[in-house]
Amino acid sequence: MNEEKTVPFIEHLVELRKRLVVIVIAVIVGMGVAWNFSSELLKFIEKPLTGKTYLTEIKKDVYLKVKELAPSMYTRYKLDQEVNAPTKLHPLNYSAPLEPFFIQCKISMMAGFVLVLPIVFYQVWLFVAPALTKRERRLVVPFVTAATVTFCIGAMFFLIIIWPVIINFSLSYEAEGLQSWFNISAYVNFCLRLILMFGLIFELPVLTLILARFGIVSYQFLAPKRKYALLASSVVAAFHADLITMFVIMIPMYLMYEISVWVALIFGKKRIGAEEQLPGQPE
Repeated sequence: MNEEKTVPFIEHLVELRKRLVVIVIAVIVGMGVAWNFSSELLKFIEKPLTGKTYLTEIKKDVYLKVKELAPSMYTRYKLDQEVNAPTKLHPLNYSAPLEPFFIQCKISMMAGFVLVLPIVFYQVWLFVAPALTKRERRLVVPFVTAATVTFCIGAMFFLIIIWPVIINFSLSYEAEGLQSWFNISAYVNFCLRLILMFGLIFELPVLTLILARFGIVSYQFLAPKRKYALLASSVVAAFHADLITMFVIMIPMYLMYEISVWVALIFGKKRIGAEEQLPGQPE
């Protein structure tokens, strides 16, 4: 009896090791490919440090509209200084030997991971596939595609929309006698951590879709737990020190839960109804 329980468990561990080895090899290969454009990725991450982002462009357009509609207000509040403010560079700094090299490795690893996401999600699917029915295993292509696309959307949403907000907010504290002096490790590590977090946050609807199709979760199960989702989002966001980062993590996280609730309603309802109509039929 004990042997029958132990053997499957060992087989699961062997299978898990096999999948992890494939994932690690794929990430290393992806890292090698991404190394060639890691410098361009670093420059993209550094863009908000120039002070010119979509936020500054929006603010400039608003001030010019004020100049057009209310010239006296434009002059009174000296908005021309904001419109014609010179670009101020904020170069990154490092203080340890080989620090830029290790940062380049981290950027390449993250980019390589994103490049091989289809392989990563396919290995995850292969690990859980033995527990699925033949019909459920056919969902492998939609799962891998949706999981890859949503992770990339989450990462790009962070880099294009959220990251400039965080950096602009940080730079807004500059004043006479208080200047920014960003360390490259702290800056890049913070960015990469949030890229990974936003990518995983955007995976929540896909995970809910799969679980709803398998009948593990339902709209009736998720909908009443919105307050707990809001609390969980707040707790996760609270691990970040500054207020602006807490909000930009908490709000998307809860919104993904809300989308997941509706995903469960739309895609889980049909399966639940089918099971009620055919209670005794084998899969």
